[in-house]
Amino acid sequence: MSRVAVLGAGAWGTALALSALRAGSQVSLWARSDAAAMAGSRATPRLPGIVLPPELAITGDMQVALAGADIAILAVPVQHLRATLGGLAPRPALIASKGVEAASHLFPTEILGWPELGVVSGPNFANEIAAGLPAAGVVASADAGLTRAGIAALAGPRLRLYASADVMGVQAGGAAKNVLGIAAGCAMGAGFGENARAALITRGLAELSRLVLALGGRAETAAGLSGLGDLMLTASSPSSRNTALGMRLGEGLSLEEALARSRGVAEGVATAPALLARAQALGVELPICAAVAEILAGRLTVVAAMEALLARPFRAE
Repeated sequence: MSRVAVLGAGAWGTALALSALRAGSQVSLWARSDAAAMAGSRATPRLPGIVLPPELAITGDMQVALAGADIAILAVPVQHLRATLGGLAPRPALIASKGVEAASHLFPTEILGWPELGVVSGPNFANEIAAGLPAAGVVASADAGLTRAGIAALAGPRLRLYASADVMGVQAGGAAKNVLGIAAGCAMGAGFGENARAALITRGLAELSRLVLALGGRAETAAGLSGLGDLMLTASSPSSRNTALGMRLGEGLSLEEALARSRGVAEGVATAPALLARAQALGVELPICAAVAEILAGRLTVVAAMEALLARPFRAE
């Protein structure tokens, strides 16, 4: 039996803790601020209707959660990853957070830099994973042993996980899909129609593919669960926090107003300019992501951004 520590009790961290329990692991979940309430009520407002079973240990002490753990699952938002976990001693771990650090333009594994480190990603909404609905995802690490351990700790009858060694490619997919989800949401909120949204998703995938290759990743990663799969899920559903935020921007709300109505963290907001800067340093053009960054910065309206994208010079697909 694996002993798993999940650090971060947001919707995604809690869902992964429940998945690990179903896989037969012994699980401790660290909550930064509301551990006592979660432990007492066996519920969390982040996952309405989900009962947290008594065998899930919940603690507000990170060292208690980590004690004796074979593997850690890190589900702290990317923009807080360094401050929250950067002081920990390196250990075998999978990062479940998606995004790019705003200040450094680094991906999660680059922020921590631990030797035994990987990522878990894919087209997964937390509430569906928590409810045990069928899903698939990817565990990626340069260490094949860590990949196998992560799959063993998390996979179960309703969650199929695939192995990958393309850590940077998987992280690029997880970051870009949030930015592209905002773009798709803007199109939906502005009433541009399904043709526009399909075009944004398809050309967004082309941008993601270019970025993955420039980072040293593999084309099949961009076309897989952590690339195309995650992008399709995010950009097709108002249940996505990023797409929902984009819809409000498309309806004419300011970023401040849209954020005030958001549930949880829309990672694409901080990721958009950071991802764009990382791509520019690599000489990679991301016109849709650039348009999203301009909209978020208040330098471009949604309508003007769409017109600018449509007015780009003609080229072969």
